[in-house]
Amino acid sequence: MSLTRREFVFLGAAGGAAAAAGVILPVGLSWDRDEDGEVTALVLQYPEVVVGSYLELEIGTPSTFEYPAPGQPNVLARLGMPAEHGIGPEEDLVAFSSLCTHMGCPVTEFQSDEGVLGPCPCHFTSFDLAHDGQPAIGQATQRLPRVLLRLDGDEIVATGLRRHVYGYADNLQGVGVELLQSS
Repeated sequence: MSLTRREFVFLGAAGGAAAAAGVILPVGLSWDRDEDGEVTALVLQYPEVVVGSYLELEIGTPSTFEYPAPGQPNVLARLGMPAEHGIGPEEDLVAFSSLCTHMGCPVTEFQSDEGVLGPCPCHFTSFDLAHDGQPAIGQATQRLPRVLLRLDGDEIVATGLRRHVYGYADNLQGVGVELLQSS
């Protein structure tokens, strides 16, 4: 039995709709609901950790720290130029995961005159920290995960992560996590 082009397109669209419903419907039914039947969201609570001192951090000299869990390496740097999402009086303080988004190799070299992390020792990707960790050159196609920061006086406090860290099922893997319910 042969299908006409119209029948083929119709059956393909029907199959696609059925597959989409098979994915979307269970997700919608699994959302938590409060007593009034309102949908609530589960929000992960990142730990707040002091990762450095603003006054002690020299421009162009990065500092490393592990966050949010032991073994998750990050770099903290004052770039000496305003940065996208930078904090501090000069908006030049940023922090990023130092695991390359291409294959997870640790990136340790820092080119202070350009505000660039890299090149990665595996495939030579470099990341522009002033432009939200975007790849400047190399194999990686995704930005580095940005560590969310705030200043409490002189203390630099890590408060969360923006984007997924390469190689971890979730960014809080290995951390005792408290789930907050919000509506």
